[in-house]
Amino acid sequence: MTAVEVRRSKRRRRTVSAYREGDRIVVLVPATLTRAEEAEWVDTMVARIERAEARRRPSDDALMERALSLSDRYLGGIAVPESVRWVDNQSSRWGSCTPGDRTIRLSTRLQGMPTWVIDYVLVHELAHLIETHHNDSFWAWVDRYPQAERAKGYLMGWSAAAKLEDLPEGHVD
Repeated sequence: MTAVEVRRSKRRRRTVSAYREGDRIVVLVPATLTRAEEAEWVDTMVARIERAEARRRPSDDALMERALSLSDRYLGGIAVPESVRWVDNQSSRWGSCTPGDRTIRLSTRLQGMPTWVIDYVLVHELAHLIETHHNDSFWAWVDRYPQAERAKGYLMGWSAAAKLEDLPEGHVD
């Protein structure tokens, strides 16, 4: 169960809002709400935040399902990983793949980025299960993903804004 802190405000008239603060969710409500209204709003806002977080930070199982779906859609279903999981030890890569054991790892830095960016990184890593090197054949597989160029630009922009080491164009792993 997520810890919840309710903050009542005399200045707040009609709006209710919530946000994550560390390991708890803070719900801001007007002081004029009854306890029953407050409880209802707290339940609503906590559920809303948890749904949004689940979309932005899919589980490892959800990543695997997404990878299989992307493989079917863009790679003819021939790139089938053994596992797909989040890792927090990749500071200079967005993802990595070990074709020998068919494992894919995505950096937790991707969590919270748009789904189409995460999908691009998944397609990139899935393509390594077909073609291990960054050659023309590899990029032909990756470019089957229609948002590939847009996602490469997004990641390059994010890296520049975060002042990360410049990676080669489109470099994921």
